[in-house]
Amino acid sequence: MRVRGIILVICVLIILGACGKSSDKDMDEAWEKIKNSGELVVGTPGTLYPTSYYPEGSDELTGYDVEIMKEIGKRLNLDIKFEELSFDAMFASLKSGRIDVAQAGLRGESKKNFTYSKPYKYSYATMIVRDDEVDDFTSLKDLEGKKAGGAATTVYSDIARKYGAEVKTYGNVTNDVYLRDVANGRTDVVINDYYLQLLALEAFPDLDISIQPDLKFYPNTQHVVMEKGADTLKKKVNQALADMKQDGTITALSEKFFAGEDVSQKPDADITDIEGIE
Repeated sequence: MRVRGIILVICVLIILGACGKSSDKDMDEAWEKIKNSGELVVGTPGTLYPTSYYPEGSDELTGYDVEIMKEIGKRLNLDIKFEELSFDAMFASLKSGRIDVAQAGLRGESKKNFTYSKPYKYSYATMIVRDDEVDDFTSLKDLEGKKAGGAATTVYSDIARKYGAEVKTYGNVTNDVYLRDVANGRTDVVINDYYLQLLALEAFPDLDISIQPDLKFYPNTQHVVMEKGADTLKKKVNQALADMKQDGTITALSEKFFAGEDVSQKPDADITDIEGIE
């Protein structure tokens, strides 16, 4: 009986060991597939200045997010292929395997279903409103009853809905569509990333719209997002990002695309968290 017991224990240990190896293999699967193909497929909108866009008169995609991924590809000896997708399609495409990575903020539900790199951008949210209505938006509660332009599934649309705004949703459109709709009265407000809003206003000085200067809320970060369990890929992406921070590459890219601002550093501002919104 004792011998049989010892044999049983050995068998269990062998099975557990095999399970452990299988789990490691599963976690490495995403990286092995990418390494063997020599290509990393990245989901990106291609319509958002200055993170993912086509300069006027050019057919070459660029922007802060785009160049971050190109640099990661270079350091991992991978070609980068961009698939242009709306934000609402990003996570579904990642889950289906159409793309290998996306670039997005860290959110509660997504944290459970996907793997995130270390952040490479820090920011917060602000509002763009018509010039003559800046004083009508002194708090988030002033969103009630207003029309907010946004994509259906972004956190910014969630914030608008939380405070009683009606969200007018768009597909994969360029920034000027959102801004012109505020200026012409089709919507009342656009909630978005502070740095993106700042540059958008500089790009369209003819529009009678402004950032509400006193409202800084929802501190947020930007990450490279991968399928759940892609731990080897995550480790390699994180190492590339760490090296890029160390040698100043990320700061240089940020200053190039964000008018001299270093978005890789946490902003020195009093930013309001929003309860119930991650």
